[in-house]
Amino acid sequence: MKRTGYYLLTVLSLLLIACEREDIPTNPESGKSIVILSDNDVHCAIDGYTRLAGLHDAIETSDTAWVATVSCGDYLQGGNAGALSRGQYIVDVMKEVGYDAVTLGNHEFDYGMDRMQELMPQIGVPIVCANLYKNGSSEPCFASYTIKEYGDRSVAFVGVTTPESMIGESYSFYDNDGKQIYDLRTDYVCNLVQIAVNQARSLGADYVIVLSHLGEEQPALGLTSHQLIASTRGIDALLDGHSHSVIPHDEVANLDGKMIPISQTGTQFANVGKLVISASGRITTSLVPLEDIPYESASVSAAIDKVHQGLDQVTARKVAHSDFDLIMRDADGNRLIRRGETNLADLLTDAVRYVMDAQIGLFNGGGFRNGISAGTITYGDIANAQPFDDHLAKFEATGADILSMLKRCTSSLPSEEGQFPQVSGLRYTIHQQSDTVSDVAVFDEGSGDWIPLDPAGRYTIASSDYYARGGFYDTLKGSKQLAYSTGLVRDALADYMEKNLGGVIPAIYAQPQGRITVLDD
Repeated sequence: MKRTGYYLLTVLSLLLIACEREDIPTNPESGKSIVILSDNDVHCAIDGYTRLAGLHDAIETSDTAWVATVSCGDYLQGGNAGALSRGQYIVDVMKEVGYDAVTLGNHEFDYGMDRMQELMPQIGVPIVCANLYKNGSSEPCFASYTIKEYGDRSVAFVGVTTPESMIGESYSFYDNDGKQIYDLRTDYVCNLVQIAVNQARSLGADYVIVLSHLGEEQPALGLTSHQLIASTRGIDALLDGHSHSVIPHDEVANLDGKMIPISQTGTQFANVGKLVISASGRITTSLVPLEDIPYESASVSAAIDKVHQGLDQVTARKVAHSDFDLIMRDADGNRLIRRGETNLADLLTDAVRYVMDAQIGLFNGGGFRNGISAGTITYGDIANAQPFDDHLAKFEATGADILSMLKRCTSSLPSEEGQFPQVSGLRYTIHQQSDTVSDVAVFDEGSGDWIPLDPAGRYTIASSDYYARGGFYDTLKGSKQLAYSTGLVRDALADYMEKNLGGVIPAIYAQPQGRITVLDD
């Protein structure tokens, strides 16, 4: 793709970024290094795309190295640009970047399979994923790999995504009656990747790079990127995503005992990944902090500006004011909302419980993406905090099912858990060493007392439509559905702030209210 706004690097700075000094070619056309720039888990941080493309352009224009750009997934969701356009704004920017190959992350399934398959072709580059199948089909929904030529050498990009999506985004894989339509082949991921690697090699690929959205944390389903490498052969390097890990360079032995490099950039363009295949064939990986990239692409910047203009028309509305931050992360940047109570979660669960007139408000920690800073709160701040297209729902569950849900969804502590239950009208204590839950009680509006949860009792719960259909590892799947609303969760939160709280967040939300106690016993 032809781009405008190229920036030239000096020969010295280019060599520092793109090449190993001992590989400076004597024949520039046949001996150039191959530089592969990568991103993962951008989560709608669209402003970074112009520097990614600018760095690509600078290297390409200098003509001292071949250059490619790839993505390892999770770009369609995570902020306003995705949420308010159901992914369209993200695709509009990405197609200007000029990727060589892109794989799928779990959040590419957030808007449903039909929407994902509508958006992906618009990027205009090969989408690679070896393990996404429609039931009954012998061929994957997207190509398992693509082969690109760089001078006289060829690189195959093989894609693979986490089977965890079949839990977290199950609505994309099952119809409303629970019938499975799509599959991520949980038990066969390594085999499918190996087949793709073998096919690419048989077609003459000199190098095989895996674009992975498996991550470094052991999931409920599937495997980690390290386990994939350890179970295969013929892969030269793996660029990873999903766990938001910052890994400039790691190595793991494959089936033949060969050490294979793995790298991951973190999230939201903290870094750009840089994999270099030198003229002699040596592969190195490293990270380039986005703030250290002085280059931009004029065409990508123009696409980003257009998105911001569209967003501003929706997000600028002032909703409320807060004298304190509404948080989802702790002081070290860890996602506290996935392992403990936060004031933002208290506020949102109060809002959905009030709007749906239920005894309990329930929402998962993974449903939050950003906190809200003190000061004026706009609709954009709220949508950025809760960017998913979740509709309000009300259902009924037994006390026994609620207790089972609490135990199951807190059993990963102290590790982060996307299904961690944030609550309103309910309180409970977690014993993280023994994986038990105690002191579960429901607030009684009439008496103002906390009443112990009755396993045989039935309780009304306000949440999102997805979790009403099951969610929380299907622990509430058999619940009786009472009501659905066309209103979105983020709109309920905005209305609650604006109308019920009178546009001022009260001091009771300055700190978590003690609904969830976590004990290290």
